Amino acid sequence: MSKIPGKTETIENVEFPAFDPSKATEQVHAVVDQGLEQSKQAFSKLSSDAETTQRAFESTFETVKTTGNDVSLKMLAALRANAEASFTHLEALVAVKSPSEFIELQTAFLRKQVEKSAEQAKGLQVVMMRAGEDMSKPIRDAFEKALKERKAA
Repeated sequence: MSKIPGKTETIENVEFPAFDPSKATEQVHAVVDQGLEQSKQAFSKLSSDAETTQRAFESTFETVKTTGNDVSLKMLAALRANAEASFTHLEALVAVKSPSEFIELQTAFLRKQVEKSAEQAKGLQVVMMRAGEDMSKPIRDAFEKALKERKAA
C-alpha cells in the first residue's frame, strides 16, 4: 500500500489491464479492411458516375452535331428559296412595260417575301427549340438521376 503525498487516501491493489498485442493487430486489420472496402465502394461509385457523365456529354455532342446539321440545312433551304424567288422577280421586272406594273410587281414580291420570311422564321424557331431540348436532355437526365441517388443514400 502506498500513500500519495498530501492526500489521506491510500491506493490498494491497483490492477492494470494486460496489453494483448494480438487483439490490437486484429482491430487494426479490421479497421484497415473496412477502410479498404469503403474506398473500393467510393471508387466504384465515382467511376460509375464518371461513365454516366461521359455518356451524357457524348450524347449531347452528338445531338449538337445532328441539330447543327438540321439547322444549317433549314437555313440553306430558306436562302435557296429566297434567292430563287429574287431571280424570278428580277426576270419579271425586266419584262415590265409600265411604271404601274413595276410598282405592282414590286409590292406583290415584297408582301410575299415578308410572309415567306415569317414562315421561315417560325420553322427555324421550331427547329431551334427542339434542338435546345434535345441537347439539354442527356445532361438533365444524368443530373436528375444523380439527385435521386443522393437523396436515396
